[in-house]
Amino acid sequence: MNWSLAAYSALAWAAQPMLKRKLRRRAQAEPGYAQAVPERFGCYTPKDLGCDGKGQWVWVHAVSLGETRAAALLIKELRIALPGMRLLLTNGTATGRAEGSKLLQPGDLQVWQPWDSRKAVRRFVRQFQPAVGVLMETEVWPNLVMACRQAKVPLVLANARLNTKSQTGAQRWPSLFLPVYRALHAVWAQTEEDAQRLRSLGAPVQAVLGNLKFDVQPDSALGAQGAAWRAASSKPIVIVASSREGEEAQWLAQWVGRKFHGVAGQCQWLIVPRHPQRFDAVHAMLEQAGLRVSRRSQWGDGPPPADVEVWLGDSVGEMPAYYAAADIGLLGGSFEPLGGQNLIEAAACGCPMVLGPHTFNFAQASQTACEVGAAFRVLDMEQGVQLATALARDAEGLTRARQAALAFAQSHRGAAQATAKAIAAIVQQAQSDR
Repeated sequence: MNWSLAAYSALAWAAQPMLKRKLRRRAQAEPGYAQAVPERFGCYTPKDLGCDGKGQWVWVHAVSLGETRAAALLIKELRIALPGMRLLLTNGTATGRAEGSKLLQPGDLQVWQPWDSRKAVRRFVRQFQPAVGVLMETEVWPNLVMACRQAKVPLVLANARLNTKSQTGAQRWPSLFLPVYRALHAVWAQTEEDAQRLRSLGAPVQAVLGNLKFDVQPDSALGAQGAAWRAASSKPIVIVASSREGEEAQWLAQWVGRKFHGVAGQCQWLIVPRHPQRFDAVHAMLEQAGLRVSRRSQWGDGPPPADVEVWLGDSVGEMPAYYAAADIGLLGGSFEPLGGQNLIEAAACGCPMVLGPHTFNFAQASQTACEVGAAFRVLDMEQGVQLATALARDAEGLTRARQAALAFAQSHRGAAQATAKAIAAIVQQAQSDR
């Protein structure tokens, strides 16, 4: 172990008390964070948990909700490529864990991602001894990678992406990150640009397979639910999708400032915050501004009220319904310097999006969507509200954009099957070598 990894490991060990305090605070808003906390430190009860699958587990790590939904597409194809596969699923957030529990079949197992201290990851690897490990998108943790390398567990990075900011950060500490990226068994990138950045860090990029999220098939029941919500409104519906802290205030400034009050009032607004722990705060903010707000959690199976200015999407797992209800949307995370959110699910539901200036986490998908007319770029929230409300009232232009969004989503599918086949080949090779 080099000195950089030793220093990193010391910091990870020292940070454990802070992590425990953070989990206790998060659990007050999201009780899921209080579940099975010892697992985060590589402590499992009962002690033989997962031992019957040693050497067989196909371990998939998806840190949060978005990665878990992408992992679901891959896991479906893995079960086809590897009949009888036993899944070991790890997550890092409460919403990711809740979503991941829906993917389990008899014989599968779900535990928390181990904190990246040497002892925790070594206990994790020793406890389960996976046949292969699959990290989703960006989840490259130094001690975890090195522990798998030492235990001869092939660890791959699937649906891999790396933005310029993260590349620069890794290059500032080359003695730590270059050996870690080189220690990966294989990497399959989303785009050629991602592949080039990953190769610059020494990652063994084998292919550019595209983005798994293009393989999403919107749930038809949720689509029907969204259509029913749309029917409840006589106005066009504009969604602020997966909004992040600061963005609701930006939107509210346009309303309260009355720059677009007349036009904006001709639309039904649907605001869906990204993180559940912010639902109450966003609701309070909107009501304090004098807006009439109705929360999704109050609708039950009935339609939303038509006599309010804002519908607040305070539920988890219903984004396809929200997108199906909307005529057009503003993309959360792109109006603050946060890198944007995934616009592919919106496109698959036929909902074109207006993007702010910050989409570095999904640069290629955002650029391509804009080029084909499935999305539109603006400089700030003021322009975003103006453009979204104008398009919402332009029936012909909106039809073209919705058709472009559907075509954009459909034309990039196939990454899940290709990635599953590549992983299956690694598992089969490992089995033949034993």
